[in-house]
Amino acid sequence: MYFRRLKELREDADAKQLVIAKLLKITRQQYSLYETGKRTIPVNYVKILAKYYNTSCDYILEETNEIKPYKKSS
Repeated sequence: MYFRRLKELREDADAKQLVIAKLLKITRQQYSLYETGKRTIPVNYVKILAKYYNTSCDYILEETNEIKPYKKSS
């Protein structure tokens, strides 16, 4: 499930849950619920995290295993 990928990305970035929670303007406890799969993460948060981690929403949601972000079309 995607929540494992949230944790992997955060740990790979050497970030604490509190840092990510502040980025999303939520509490650490709320973010923890997303990372443990107890709550579904809203799409707008996935978009913010994809930009932060320099990846795609599809990667976070496990629709692809390609970590590189998509190229922007002209």
